[in-house]
Amino acid sequence: MRADLLGLTPEALAAVANRGLGKRAAKELDTGPPPEVTVEDGGAVTVRFADGTVAGLPVGAALTAASCTCAATGVCRHRIGLVLAYQREFGAAPPPPWSPGTFTDAELTAKFGARVVTAARRTHRSGYTVRLRRGSPADPVARADLPTGTVAFLAPGDLGYARADGAAGDEQVVLAVWAFREAEQRGLTGAEVRFEVGGPGEPATTTSGVAGAIALTGQLVLDGVRHTSPAFSAALRRAADELGAAGLHWPAAAMADLVEQLDAYATRGAGYQAVRLAELVTEIHARHRATGPRAAVLGSEQATSTPLRRVRLTSLGCRIRGTPTAPVAEVFLAEPGSGTVLVARQSLSTGPTELAGRRFAGSTLGAFATANVVSEAAVRDARGLVRFGAHRARTTVSPLGNAWASLPAPVLVADLGALGSELGELPPRLVRPRIEAEHVRMVPIAGVSALSYHPGDQRLAALITGPGGTATITRTHHPLCPAALDCLAEALSGVHGRPRFISGTVRRHRDGLLLDPLAVLTDQRVLVPDLATGPAHAIPTVAPEQRPDPLGLALSAATAVTAQAIHHGLRDPAPATHTALAAAVTALSAAGLPAAAADLSAFAAALLGADRQLAVDTWLRAQIRLLTTAEFR
Repeated sequence: MRADLLGLTPEALAAVANRGLGKRAAKELDTGPPPEVTVEDGGAVTVRFADGTVAGLPVGAALTAASCTCAATGVCRHRIGLVLAYQREFGAAPPPPWSPGTFTDAELTAKFGARVVTAARRTHRSGYTVRLRRGSPADPVARADLPTGTVAFLAPGDLGYARADGAAGDEQVVLAVWAFREAEQRGLTGAEVRFEVGGPGEPATTTSGVAGAIALTGQLVLDGVRHTSPAFSAALRRAADELGAAGLHWPAAAMADLVEQLDAYATRGAGYQAVRLAELVTEIHARHRATGPRAAVLGSEQATSTPLRRVRLTSLGCRIRGTPTAPVAEVFLAEPGSGTVLVARQSLSTGPTELAGRRFAGSTLGAFATANVVSEAAVRDARGLVRFGAHRARTTVSPLGNAWASLPAPVLVADLGALGSELGELPPRLVRPRIEAEHVRMVPIAGVSALSYHPGDQRLAALITGPGGTATITRTHHPLCPAALDCLAEALSGVHGRPRFISGTVRRHRDGLLLDPLAVLTDQRVLVPDLATGPAHAIPTVAPEQRPDPLGLALSAATAVTAQAIHHGLRDPAPATHTALAAAVTALSAAGLPAAAADLSAFAAALLGADRQLAVDTWLRAQIRLLTTAEFR
């Protein structure tokens, strides 16, 4: 029996060829005379079709190496028909459990060559993060999500059916095999596991390589944002480039964001936020101090960006950010094979054209945000950002249809309660991998209730019931998206048919899960609130919430004070800083956060003394405490 042929699912055949060829081949088998299937003693398969075409597949050869007497030069419907005919003849029974980790290094070398294996060893020595999903009777394809792409093992026990979406696909396959092998050695046998593979096995602090950035940001904390100069920003930019070149992608990204904040401040841009700048400085120091796996804390030494071979993506909606003079669009795209979400980010043109009509990746933003995208000109980076080449013919956009319904986990939420637990077990945001769409999910909607508008904070809220629990939908008005709340209210209230799915960014809150929506799929259409236009919709207005949140208020006030402290600089703090710190310490104590109050009190005391380095150290300690407490409270 050819286990490799019996193990190929329709999805696997679609990955080898395309879904249209698979459907055509199946239809011809259903409606035409059955082909003649011959299996030689050694296992080679030959199929003779009614039109006289003959397709053959030797033992040990992948489907791409099959022969066919038709005129097609690649995988054709006859080659697909060969697999389907064999499965119908001998039964498409699910293959026995297996793991890609059973492939030996000798097999990898024989398949891909010593140079590929040697290159993979260099990456393995530096370490990398991976998420593994084992095959199951329902989905026998084993998958590995690497920082630079996804590897799928379409058929059991045959490296010829391993598919990687990156241009360096052979090396990715080797890394995926080693990840499965290491998971089994470490007893990580769950259906889905996420861990660090390889690495030097040393604490990150001894090899962080962030010392230059630490010195610069320490200077920034002392001198203050108000006293930075273009030369200082240039030094930060060079440091970010050096970190990226060294494979320290996460601190490099934080440094790049820090430079953007300083540039916004220098130009009096609306994008400058003192609290955000203080978070970035804290993150860089936290990553330098952290003792976790290097790949998770600092990033792996893999290439900054990876060209993708041929990728099919499903749009999950759009988010508009920026200012009226510099709008930015982010389209979130799910990989149907892996459930990974990527982000395409692009600055938009300004002018009278509606947002949905502006150009985006060779199409219009409205079409791109509600489409199936197939591209042979895409490049992704370690943060999950994807950009598309200028060659339009290599990227096609087609209507979304019902593609959302067939998306896999983790993007499709199967249990809201389990999702809440998963978010609660993550490491602090300050030291975990900087994945742009880390928490973008799609939730099936069973019911909608409590749809309301809160005029005090210009926010629309609703409660949805989904699999395994509920989530609160919350969306705040943004001046660049004046009709977003009305569109969302229409979608959730059934004006465009029954709401079936909602996509958005999920986070934990004291009341459970909060979802900031990107798009809603109803029985009639896909609606993207940020791109909506049209008249206002009647939404029930509710009185301001009467539930006090002393913890949230105390934490927000304390982080605002610490942010203002480095805005002025610790070398010469503003007189009002001491009074504000005392008030923040009192509020934290009253809210039942004694550890945070103690850390902030230590910073206040250090700020009154002459030891400026002590002031910097205590500021960082207080910041880490406050940000982590706010994240996990």
